[in-house]
Amino acid sequence: MKLISEIVLFCLLLTTSYACAQIKYEEVKPNIIFYLADDQDVYDYGCYGNEKVATPAVDRLAEDGMLFTNAFTAQAICAPSRSQLFTGKYPLKNGCFANHTATKTDIESITTHMKKLGYEVVLAGKSHVKPHSVYQWDREWEPIPIKGVPRDYIPLDSIATYLENAKKPFCMFITSKYPHSEYFDIENPQAEDIKFYPFNESKKNDKAYVKTKAGYYRSIEEDNTQLEEVLKLVDTYLTDNTLFIYSADHGVSGKFTVKDIGLKVPFVARWPKVIKPGTISNQLIHYTDVLPTFMAIAGAKDTEDMDGKSLFPLFEGKDVEVNKYVYGVSTNQNILYSEIFPSRMIRDKRYKYIRNFNSKEIVEKNLTGKPNVDYFIERGANAYENVPFEELYDIQNDPFEQHNLAKNPVYKSIKEKLTKDMFSWMKRQGDILSENMVGIPIITPKGNRGFELDQDTPRRKIPEDRKNTLTTDDYIVIEHWK
Repeated sequence: MKLISEIVLFCLLLTTSYACAQIKYEEVKPNIIFYLADDQDVYDYGCYGNEKVATPAVDRLAEDGMLFTNAFTAQAICAPSRSQLFTGKYPLKNGCFANHTATKTDIESITTHMKKLGYEVVLAGKSHVKPHSVYQWDREWEPIPIKGVPRDYIPLDSIATYLENAKKPFCMFITSKYPHSEYFDIENPQAEDIKFYPFNESKKNDKAYVKTKAGYYRSIEEDNTQLEEVLKLVDTYLTDNTLFIYSADHGVSGKFTVKDIGLKVPFVARWPKVIKPGTISNQLIHYTDVLPTFMAIAGAKDTEDMDGKSLFPLFEGKDVEVNKYVYGVSTNQNILYSEIFPSRMIRDKRYKYIRNFNSKEIVEKNLTGKPNVDYFIERGANAYENVPFEELYDIQNDPFEQHNLAKNPVYKSIKEKLTKDMFSWMKRQGDILSENMVGIPIITPKGNRGFELDQDTPRRKIPEDRKNTLTTDDYIVIEHWK
């Protein structure tokens, strides 16, 4: 009898110890907050070297944490950029590689993965991703309309209530609509109040451009004000075991392109229990790395089909290579300008290679013999008539990609290596483009009228005799390709 009692007591102690261990483990799981601004160049922050724009909240995060100098998205456009954050996969693989299109329905997103790890997954603000079956947020709050300002605000009241009452670990994306246009209207703006770079220096005397840029700066300040409020809430209601990341989905000056001014993004991480304040990482990181990082923090491994890798070692101060290369994608279809001009990019820390698949240099090779299709192929090439077939840049010495080295024989071996590795990646991604393809694909999203090539958009007009001339057989419906 005594033996039985001792066994029961021992089991109770084991159970209690296990429960305590579980409670302790739950307590050390960090809360995760990712604040995402909309359409802001990496060059337009104080902490990234622009002294003429006010970003004190982001600058403070950099002082308190780690600033990344080589962070990238694969696509300088809203939905495809966000889809990478939420899936750990490049746009070509997850299916959302044209704007206003959906992620493939068989993809497991951050909502699925983090819920399995005991997290609530929350979206506060702009979504721009679909379908609902892939992105099943535990809670979702829409942006709040505010009179007298150009864009809706993040839902601060809902965020505050949630942070004050959270009972379990959470992963929250706070997605601002700022500084995306339209911008504030600034009276009598001055060019000397704007910082210019090689890619826009010629516009210093362009009054309309300066006015737009001044309004954009003011919108940046408005977003910074919202970020300040969020940080106050975080510091009030949460412990220092909170990972807070700030970024912006892509650059506005290079939107729709594969230039660094579009694909390079700000990325600042604060985590007092882990990240040493005031640190800088020059390692190549990518939006596809975000979900694997969150999963690693929560105690799990990313899945084999994810493209990204965990940044956790960098947070811990280990200066290790996360990515040898990052990649970029551009379609130039399914946007307001909608032309056939797809591009792909590969980049390491120093060199960057771009191929523009419908360059005017090689457009003849893309023609199909179908007059209506060929009209739009030639139209696309002519719309970008000054963009070469190949581009190669020494980013270390030419960070703004002003000097194309693609035809310089000194760099032949570098170009060949990058080209080979880029096409290998494209094949693994299931890209609709390839090195030796015949013709060029015309894409369209399922059921999306209004962005097709033979229709007018608010920013481009199609001749009447070319309207409604393309048939379903002329297109690849991108939601179905594998």
